[in-house]
Amino acid sequence: MSTTVGNIARRPLRSVLVALLAGLLPLLAATFLAAPVASARTETAAETPSAAAATLTEITGFGANPSNLQMYVYVPDTVTTRPAVLVAVHWCTGSGPVFYSNTEYASLADRYGFIVIYPSVTRSSKCFDVSSPQALTRGGGSDPVGIKSMVDWVTRTYNADTSRVFATGVSSGAMMTNVLLGDYPDVFAGGSAFAGVPFGCFATTNGSEWNSECAQGTVIHTPQEWGDLVRNAYPGYTGPRPRMQLWHGTEDDTLRYPNFGEMIKQWTNVQGLTQTPAATDSPQSGWTRTRYGATGDKAPVEAISLQGVGHNLITTGMAARVITFFGLDSGGTVPQPPAGPCKVAATTNAWNTGLTASVTITNNSTTAVNGWKLGFTLPSGQTITSGWSATYAPASGAVTATNVSYNAAIAPGASVSIGFQASHTGNSAAPSGFTLNGTACTAG
Repeated sequence: MSTTVGNIARRPLRSVLVALLAGLLPLLAATFLAAPVASARTETAAETPSAAAATLTEITGFGANPSNLQMYVYVPDTVTTRPAVLVAVHWCTGSGPVFYSNTEYASLADRYGFIVIYPSVTRSSKCFDVSSPQALTRGGGSDPVGIKSMVDWVTRTYNADTSRVFATGVSSGAMMTNVLLGDYPDVFAGGSAFAGVPFGCFATTNGSEWNSECAQGTVIHTPQEWGDLVRNAYPGYTGPRPRMQLWHGTEDDTLRYPNFGEMIKQWTNVQGLTQTPAATDSPQSGWTRTRYGATGDKAPVEAISLQGVGHNLITTGMAARVITFFGLDSGGTVPQPPAGPCKVAATTNAWNTGLTASVTITNNSTTAVNGWKLGFTLPSGQTITSGWSATYAPASGAVTATNVSYNAAIAPGASVSIGFQASHTGNSAAPSGFTLNGTACTAG
C-alpha cells in the first residue's frame, strides 16, 4: 500500500504460484502499492553504523538467514540507554525501504529513542513466508529465523534491551507478526497486527504460500485449538507470552473480517483469558476497541475494529497508538502527530459504481508554494475518469495531481481546492497518504 503519512500495512511464491500471483496474491498487492525507495547505504555486519547518521542502513552478514532476507535498520540520532527494538514488517510487494518511507515508525523512533528493524523479502512475490512448516516452528527455518538473527544483531551491536523487543506489520507483515510472536515468545514482548490472520491459519503443506480458505475467513477453530497452534510452535515453553494488539476493517476483502475474531480467540487463549472484554470503548468515530485481561493502554490483548474500512486500513496516528500499546512513548497518552507544512482534507460523494472526490490543500508553512504536485493513494478498485483544477496521473493506485497554471501558487495559510470523478468496485473511501512536493501532509 502506499499507506499514509509516514505506513500497513508497511508476499512469497514458487513457480507453482506464479499464476496465482496474477490472481490471488495481487489482492494483497493491489492494496499496498509500491512507494519511492528510501536512500540506503550498505554496510557489513563487521561495521557498526554510526548512530549520528540517522539514515536507513542496510546490514549484511547479520547471521543465519535461510531465506535470503535483506535487513535494514534505522537508528535515530539519539537513542535511550539500552534502547527498545521494533521490527516493522512490510506488506506483499513491499520492501523494508518502502515500509520505512511510508510509515511513521522512524519519526516516532526519533522522538522516543528506540531502534527500528525493517526486514525485506527478496523472493519474487515479496510476501513473507507464513505458510510453510518451517516458518511455523521455532528455529525451523525460513523468514522467522532470519528476522530473529536481525534482532540478535541489533541487541548485540547497540546493547539494546532484550526485554523490550516488539513487532508490527501490515497484511503479510501482520501475518508475520503473528508468526514471530508464536515462534519466539521469549524474544518478543508484544506485537501489533494490521489486517492479518491468526498464527497457523495460512499453513500449507504443498509449497503454496496462499491459503484461500484462511483469506476468505472460513478457517474457524475453538480458542483452545487456536492457542494450541501457537503453543506447538515452541513445545515446552512455559514463560510469559507476548501482548498482542489487533486491527481489522469490517470491509476487508483481502483477508476477511472473520479473521479478526479468530485472532482474538487465539491470543486471549494464549494469555489464559476469556473472550469477555475487560473494557470496551470507541476512541475514534467508527472504531470499537475491546481490551482483554486489563483496562489500560497495556492490556494483554487489545483489539480495534474499524467500521466500514477495507484492507488498506492504516492511517495517520495509528502508529503512535501502537507505540503507546508497547509502552515506548514513556507515557500513557497517545502522542499526536506534529503539524506538517501542509494539510489536506478529502471527501467523497459516491453512487453505485461512481464517485466524486473533493480535495482541499492548505499551506501551513510560512513560505509560499510556487508549483506543486500532490501525491496520494486511491483505494483499491478506484479509477479516475476525469478531474478538475489539476492534472492526474496515473488513473489508479499511487496518483500524482499536478497544478494547472491558475493555481500553481499557494500563499502561507491559503488553500487550493481540486477534485476528480472516479469509478469504483465497492470501496468509495477517500484517497489517503497525501504528500505535497514530496513532504507528508497532515490529514485534516
